[in-house]
Amino acid sequence: MKYNFDTVIRREGTNSVKWDPAILKKIFGIEGDNILPLWVADMDFAVPQSVTDALQKRVEHGIFGYCAPLDDYYSALAWWQQVRHNWTIKQEWVTITPGIVPALNFIIRALTDEEDQIIIQQPVYHPFHSTVTTNNRVVVNNPLIWENGTYVIDYDHLESLAKQPKTKMMILCSPHNPLGIVWSYEQLHRLGEICSRNGVIVVADEIHNDLILPGNLHTTYARLGEEFADHAVICTAPSKTFNLAGLQTSNLIIPNKSLKEKIDSEFKKSSISGANLFGIVATTAAYTPEGAEWLDQLLGYLDANADFIQAFVQDKMPGVTYVKPEATYLAWLDFRKSDIDIEQLDSRIKEAKVLLNSGASFGAGGEGFMRLNFACSRTILEEALMRLANMLALK
Repeated sequence: MKYNFDTVIRREGTNSVKWDPAILKKIFGIEGDNILPLWVADMDFAVPQSVTDALQKRVEHGIFGYCAPLDDYYSALAWWQQVRHNWTIKQEWVTITPGIVPALNFIIRALTDEEDQIIIQQPVYHPFHSTVTTNNRVVVNNPLIWENGTYVIDYDHLESLAKQPKTKMMILCSPHNPLGIVWSYEQLHRLGEICSRNGVIVVADEIHNDLILPGNLHTTYARLGEEFADHAVICTAPSKTFNLAGLQTSNLIIPNKSLKEKIDSEFKKSSISGANLFGIVATTAAYTPEGAEWLDQLLGYLDANADFIQAFVQDKMPGVTYVKPEATYLAWLDFRKSDIDIEQLDSRIKEAKVLLNSGASFGAGGEGFMRLNFACSRTILEEALMRLANMLALK
């Protein structure tokens, strides 16, 4: 089946956090017509037909009582991990959760104590910081270093943090949001060795692991070796891959039985034991050959959008730097050498009726950057970029 990702599907009036005018007014303080929101990380594309068909069939049944996943759910998840990531998993490793961010809170409470230190690598997805601090743990930042056109890990500094007695966990973003980096096997192995020898548990947020652009290869952290897998929690979900975030379904894959029991116990304390009926149906239908075909076509379109941004920035946005991401559908635009006052950057972009994520929200090192979501039709992307270019021309 051929999918047309150029189709513009209007999302206003659908309770869309990304598009609904009433919601945007609350979040950004902006209102009016013709606003182009390229911010929060969901896509403007319809899901695979196999998912729509499965959901429609379930709706027609007409009864939506309590549900639990059956073997077909776990079989679909295992098939997907094997075929797409060359990782053989077992059903008893899997804990279904209502999203990765809620799960991070439970993982932190289950595996660490108050005042323990948790490593993150800024600039990074901002809930990493907030989930640590709201649970009365201490953030220790191993900042990523800009070097020769990319970001690299400061391993010496990472080792110094991991050695500290209060450091018990590291939250790893792989692939990285917002930088779009696919960490190599060698990079992950070196990071894993540091964490393993210092008794630091690695929570690998791999929610973007399916969105690897052509020419790049993702390594699941647990595939580095049994020792690494035994001290890790792998966080996955169909939400970014198939645009299913509203169905609140994700999977923790935890090979270590003891760690899994502790995490499951923490969920039970909050009486979280069920699953989202439509999330189960959609996930089972997505992790299929039909879903894989849709994803392959999507990746080609996203790759072309990323190339389009690169050419546009070079030609029409002087002073702005953009490095094509290796994964995700997120562009990390560097405005630090543009003529725009960085203190006014957010407001100027809103005045252009474009909504992006401020780089500063991703922590230290994000100042002067903006994150742009390019999982949209080419026409919308081009219009948004033209507005940014016109903004720069006005200075």
